[in-house]
Amino acid sequence: MAEVQKRLPDSTLKRRQRFHPKRDVRPAVLAKANRLVVRVAAFIGVAFLAIIILQAVF
Repeated sequence: MAEVQKRLPDSTLKRRQRFHPKRDVRPAVLAKANRLVVRVAAFIGVAFLAIIILQAVF
């Protein structure tokens, strides 16, 4: 992996994007949205498992 990166020119390597206050969403807002997505995904997963367990019992 390191050998491949050495051969590539610097322009093809991805540079870390800087935070631009007027264009970008604030990192705190992104973190909050990510937590919401994780909570919703966890709720859907638990509901799915509960339905499967209930169907197996009845």
